[in-house]
Order: sequence, then structure tokens, then C-alpha cells
Amino acid sequence: MPPVFREYGTQHLPQSPAFGHGKNGVADLVVARDGDNPTRLISDLVKVPYHLTGTLDSDPVEGMTTICLQDPTGAVTQGDRQTLSVEARPGSRAHVTTQSATKIQTMKASYAHLDATLVAESGAHLEYIPGSTILNEDARCLQTTTVEMAPDATVIVGDVFVPNGLTDHEPFSFDHFHSRLEARVDDTLVCADAVDLRPDERDPRDPATVGEHAVVGTLYVFAPSADADELADAIHDRLTDHEVTAGASVLKDDAGVTVRALGDRSADVTAAVEAAWDEARHTLLGTGAPLEGRGR
Repeated sequence: MPPVFREYGTQHLPQSPAFGHGKNGVADLVVARDGDNPTRLISDLVKVPYHLTGTLDSDPVEGMTTICLQDPTGAVTQGDRQTLSVEARPGSRAHVTTQSATKIQTMKASYAHLDATLVAESGAHLEYIPGSTILNEDARCLQTTTVEMAPDATVIVGDVFVPNGLTDHEPFSFDHFHSRLEARVDDTLVCADAVDLRPDERDPRDPATVGEHAVVGTLYVFAPSADADELADAIHDRLTDHEVTAGASVLKDDAGVTVRALGDRSADVTAAVEAAWDEARHTLLGTGAPLEGRGR
């Protein structure tokens, strides 16, 4: 927990307090697969504002199940805490997504925390590709992701950050956005990526951050048993067809590839991230991503 967010957490909320009714979302999910049978959701604990109506079997990859998390509240407000945990048992295949973008509303006190823990055991393939994260004026958001995986597992995590919310304000007029991801393969840290943006203290549109761009997309492909150089080259070639500034880098110990895409429109950046995801799937699973059902 960054110290400044601890300080935010001490601020009084006039409505329901942090972790109060409807503000402590929990989605604790376990998926497993028996042989060549489809992957099944064998355990789930879900609390509002998370909602889950079941799984889908529409993915083109054999044995893959799709879990679409819903949020009946429509937005994330001050004091909200959301915790997602997904455990993929040996040999299972699961794709986790959300029904729409995550909209972080304007805040006057405290902050919102979105936390995800992804565990992939031996031979498992786990994806977490949620909708974009949209920050409104004066919003504060802490976003943390932890990945723990076996050397022969694969994990793909996507994220699109949109600093221009639904209210009538200038981009990057939120208060504070902190996003951190850490990934470990057999307890060995292979990736630690953090973004900390406080526009009142430093304009994110400087050349060292996002420059003239307005939207940031990221894809992490953790695949220790794959050829990382080949995967990075394939993704890089695919990204050249999109109207974004993007690159692909090989992770420590050849544990996978990270992709960053910058653009002016969320649609362009989302399309680039999804293309990189599609290419990673072709390389790792032999079948592309189900982009048609995501509006592409």
C-alpha cells in the first residue's frame, strides 16, 4: 500500500464507509479441468458489487471457459474496495473479462482500490482482459495485480487506461492513479511494473510519460516455456498495422513479453492491445482471440 493511499484512507466518508455495504466487492474463483473435458468453475464466492451469472463456452480454444464479471452498480466510487482472485488448477484454461469499462467516479475523500490475484498452476492458461479503466475528474484509484504461476503455465493480462472520463473536463484532471503489477514464476520475480500519475504535481503529458498521447494500453504475456524473442517479434509485427505508438519487450529470464501502446483514442489503443492478445494466442495456443464478440 503506497503511503499516500494510507493517508487517503483515513479521510472521513459522509456516506457508507470503505468496506461498507455494497462497497466491498469480492470475487473468489477457482477453475479446474479433468483431462480433455471443458474447464469448469468449481468454486466461487461473489459479493456485490461483483455479480456472476455463470460461465460461457463460446471461446474457440478447446477446453477454454469464459467468465464475465458484472457490476450492477455501474461505477466505482470513493471508498470502494474490489478484490478479485482467480485460481486456475493444473491443465485448465480460463478467460476472465468484464461486461464493460470500469468507470472511476469523481471523489472528495478516500480512494478506490481494485485488486486482482491470478494463480496459474502447472499447464494452465489464464487470461484477465477486463474492459478499460476510465478516470473522471478528481478520482483516486489504486490498482494492484499479482500473478503467481508455474513455469509451464501461461498468463495474459491486459489493461487500457483512459484518463478522460464521462464528465465535462480536460483529460488528466483526476487526482491520483497508481497501478502496479508483480509477476512471479515459482516465487522468482520476473516482472514489476508500476505507473504513478499525479497530474497536479507533474503533467503526465511530458515527453517522459505519455507525451502527446491520451490513452495507455498494456498487455503482459507471461509464458516462460515459450520462445520469448519469437513471440515479441510476432506481436511487434502485428502492431505496425495500428494507428498507435507501440512496442514489445522481452521480460527477465525470457519469462514472456510486455506490450505498451499509446494513442489518441481509446478505440485505437484497445484494438492494438487486442491484436497483440490475438497474436499471443495464435503463438501459444494455435487459435486466435474471440475479438468479434468484443465489438471489434
